Amino acid sequence: MKSMEFNYRVLRGKIREVFGTEKNFAHAIGMNPSTLSLKLSNKLEFTQQDIISAINALSVGNNSIGIYFFTPTVAIAQPSERKNRGQ
Repeated sequence: MKSMEFNYRVLRGKIREVFGTEKNFAHAIGMNPSTLSLKLSNKLEFTQQDIISAINALSVGNNSIGIYFFTPTVAIAQPSERKNRGQ
């Protein structure tokens, strides 16, 4: 079973708003920019510590964690997949 993927578009926007670049943000939270890129691309998962560091650096409240880190990516079925499902 494939793990769930998350949409980090809102997080990326906030990072650019506050830090200008993802590289600047990565350095601010003590993360290698390449690692951040992999996490934002759903190749690696964010840890709980990563999330805490990020919300602190971005000055967003705990109640915003879901918006930034847990918005599921919505997959759009291709025509061949719809046909296989009887649509």
